[in-house]
Amino acid sequence: MQRYDYLIVGGGMVAANAVQGIRDRDTEGTIGILGAEANGPVTRPALSKKLWTDPEFGYDKIWMQPESDAGTTLHTGTRVTAIDRSAKTVTTAAGETFGYGKLLLATGGKPIRLDLPESPRVRYFRTVEDYDRLRELSGKDLHIAVVGGSYIGTELAAALIQNGCRVTLIYPEEVLGSTRLPPSLANRFHQTYVDNGVQLLGGRKVTAGEEADGKVTLTLDDESSLIADAVVFGIGVKPSVELAAKAGLEVDGGIVVDEHLKTADDAIFAAGDVATYPDRLLGRWHAEHVDNANQMGATVGHNLAGAMEVYEHTPYFYSNVFDIAWKAIGVTDSSLEIIEDVADGKGAYFYLEDERVKGVLLLDLDAQRLDDARQVLAETGPQNAASLVGRIPKT
Repeated sequence: MQRYDYLIVGGGMVAANAVQGIRDRDTEGTIGILGAEANGPVTRPALSKKLWTDPEFGYDKIWMQPESDAGTTLHTGTRVTAIDRSAKTVTTAAGETFGYGKLLLATGGKPIRLDLPESPRVRYFRTVEDYDRLRELSGKDLHIAVVGGSYIGTELAAALIQNGCRVTLIYPEEVLGSTRLPPSLANRFHQTYVDNGVQLLGGRKVTAGEEADGKVTLTLDDESSLIADAVVFGIGVKPSVELAAKAGLEVDGGIVVDEHLKTADDAIFAAGDVATYPDRLLGRWHAEHVDNANQMGATVGHNLAGAMEVYEHTPYFYSNVFDIAWKAIGVTDSSLEIIEDVADGKGAYFYLEDERVKGVLLLDLDAQRLDDARQVLAETGPQNAASLVGRIPKT
């Protein structure tokens, strides 16, 4: 049995940031990372963004390499199947056992799948391997169907149409982005895809699929079908909480942790996509975004090494497609009341419920305005157009 002072289950961005956080306080303790994927941590957002759209951002820039620390060992292709909390050990699918002093669960999420097996032409987009397979198909004028109108689906549709593919985007809303974006922005978002040549198939869901003879046939919920050379799914992820639940840890939309990112077991912490935590502005919260992985990963690393830091950062999320760039914090639900403060394509949208701001979306504004948005979210008094318009500078 191998034993580590700090054992991290999950080989993603949280793991890399946690290693750095541990090393800020403990330069000697041994660290083990058990990652189910075939590679170590990468800057995952680049897989659907910069690698497709920025020619100066090379493939070599995605690797985070926490194992370059002499005291840190990365085990790839290693899936943990059980935790023995009393013995402070974990067991892998291959039957190996690893011991720990402190354990971090950073198992992330897994893509939602249909009953259509993955293959070189069918991808449920999440990993470096998914990016590699999709890259092999690009630049050949192939018809690729993208399923899903949220972040991954829309980003991949934009990436593929700009890299030599014919693209059909299938999504459930009538107007692309309309469940989360304000109506005026959703209309612009939708039209931008049309103008760039993406075939939009709105108001539809995929119910089944079949691959044969180098083609993929998708069956839609109106009983029509679509034939493509390949299909990539971006229909959301589910937090990978099964390991924690099996070990008797509390799960509620994610692994429940306190303000120090610790579970009810003093030796076990959780962070990143898989954790649900008490956010100081938003209440009990679950965030599946890179800012959270970076900031929470660093904090949990400090706490694994003995600090008692409160995780006080309220993370933001973002998307860049074509000429549209936005960042947001909190709830972006277009069914809420929305107050718009935008001019010349720049500004802020405020999402309100019962006169309280629940979310802020910044359109084409610098990252420094995120702190302004956090200040608005922190206020507990009633808000309206008079108090919000002009609140966040447009420069």
